[in-house]
Amino acid sequence: MIARNDLHRMVDAVPDEKHAAVREALAHLVDPVLLAFMEAPEDDELTTQEDLEALAEGRAELERGETIPVAAAFADLAANARA
Repeated sequence: MIARNDLHRMVDAVPDEKHAAVREALAHLVDPVLLAFMEAPEDDELTTQEDLEALAEGRAELERGETIPVAAAFADLAANARA
């Protein structure tokens, strides 16, 4: 088992430009919501015909250019939340 002091020494040795990556990696280990998602069982439901049709519809919309970028969707949500 790694002692807490060893972990502190390792974190202290990380170069400044790597701090964001280390923080992100550690966040997955200490955030209870992220941890719950990571430890959740894999979906064991079978794919239905309805699922396949929805996937096909989504792919067709994408090919026709009927989608919007995620950034635009978030901007729209933010604007509506302020209204």
